[in-house]
Amino acid sequence: MPEVDLVFPRAWVEFVNPADESEVMRCDLTWLTSRYTCIFGQGCHGIYKTSPDVGCCTLGAHFADKDDEKRVAEYVGQLDETLWQLKPAGKLRTRDWVDKDDEGERKTRVVEVDGQEACIFHNRQDFHLGAGCALHALAYVLEKDPLETKPDVCWQLPIRRTFRTVERQDGTSYTEVSIQEYDRRGWGPGGHDLDWYCSGNTEAHVATEPLYITSANELVALMGQAAYDELARHCEEHLASRSRLAIHPASRTPS
Repeated sequence: MPEVDLVFPRAWVEFVNPADESEVMRCDLTWLTSRYTCIFGQGCHGIYKTSPDVGCCTLGAHFADKDDEKRVAEYVGQLDETLWQLKPAGKLRTRDWVDKDDEGERKTRVVEVDGQEACIFHNRQDFHLGAGCALHALAYVLEKDPLETKPDVCWQLPIRRTFRTVERQDGTSYTEVSIQEYDRRGWGPGGHDLDWYCSGNTEAHVATEPLYITSANELVALMGQAAYDELARHCEEHLASRSRLAIHPASRTPS
């Protein structure tokens, strides 16, 4: 099957964050119970045909904020040539691996190797470790989760967290925290121009367990443990309901 349509019926759940009554979690159960999994190196076509072997690392990674960049910098300093194929020679400077986009937002540098552009931390296929992220490799060496060593956007994709202030009619308000699919639209107008994208593609919905289980660490980091535990309960009940909305269209097996 090809990539599914962006618009289709979804099931959502809302609940108060058990750890913070000022937050209401709004979660896409259809996405979180899907069988999506990252297939980098196992069938991923890359978001651009010109760089088919680098997945979604083509554009580099934008930092969420100064703290995100500072945290990553601490791990960049621990990389050596055995983990980082494109490590600049000599003393490493911030400008060697940090750049700015057209709007002045800070991000990891993009470099071209054999005609394929990608993040400077992306090791190519001819590297002794094979293709993949140097910061991801470092995490395994340090026995850490990759979400600790990589920029936030890298480990969050294709899960998307957004915040919105909601005003009630009685004059009170709360923060709505949405946990949902980071589909093409999440990339802005340019998302529709990507040559291939994973979240809605049937080729990437091949996990043996649902996303809320396989990405539990990422969801806990995004929501907190108490909210995740509540989400997991709702996901289990939703799957047990056998509702058609419980199945992401890309995860459905042909009947």
